[in-house]
Amino acid sequence: MRTFDQIFSIAAGRHGGKAALERKLEKPKPVAELKKIPDAWWLAGMTRAVFNSGFNWKVVESKWSGFEAALSKFDPNKVAMLSDDDIDRLMQDTRIIRHGEKIRSVRENAVFLLELKKERGKGDHQLAVWPSTDFVGLLEMLGKRGARLGGNTGPYFLRSMGRDGFILNDDGIGRLIDEKVIDKPPSSKRAMRAVQDAFNIWMEQSGRSLMEISRVIAMSHGDPYY
Repeated sequence: MRTFDQIFSIAAGRHGGKAALERKLEKPKPVAELKKIPDAWWLAGMTRAVFNSGFNWKVVESKWSGFEAALSKFDPNKVAMLSDDDIDRLMQDTRIIRHGEKIRSVRENAVFLLELKKERGKGDHQLAVWPSTDFVGLLEMLGKRGARLGGNTGPYFLRSMGRDGFILNDDGIGRLIDEKVIDKPPSSKRAMRAVQDAFNIWMEQSGRSLMEISRVIAMSHGDPYY
C-alpha cells in the first residue's frame, strides 16, 4: 500500500499541483463545534440525506421550507410523538415529498436521536464525539439503529453536518482496490474494517482528517474532473 504522501502526489499531478489540490480539500468541523449542534439540526440533516437518496436534490431543496413547517422544524420531541394518523396526514401534504416510508423514517430517526441523548445523559452527543478511528462503527450503528441511514446515506448525512468521515465513491473504491486494501466494493464488516485500517494508517502518516484523505484518494483515481 502506498503512503499517503505518494497518493497525494498522484492526486496533485492530476489536479494542477499541490497548492491547487489543497484548495479543493474540505476539512471537518472541530468536535467542540459539532457538540453544539442542536438535535433538531441533526434530525434535519438525516431527513435531507434520506430524501436526497433517490430524489433530485433540487426537488428536495425546493420543498425544504415545507418540510420545516410540516415537521415542527424537526424538533425531535415533537416529531417522535407523531401518531400514525399524523403520518397519514403528512402523506397527503403537498408541502413535502409524499413518500410514506421516508416520512415514517423521520419519526423513527427522531426516536433514535432521543435514545442516543438518553444513553449519554448529560454527556456529549455520540454523533459528534465518536472517534474517527472507528468511523465504520459509527456507520454500522447508524445503519442498525437509524432509519434508512445505511449504504452511502449515512456517510453523506455526516458529511453534510461537517462530521469527519469518508465517503466511498467509485474513484475512492478504485484507489483502495489499486492499493490492495480490498479486492471489490466493500460489502462486509471485514472489508469495511480493512478500509478503516487503511484510513487510520493514512491519518497517522499525514495528520489529516478522514474527510481530506477521502477526497485525496478519490482524486488520485479515475478521470481528473474535479
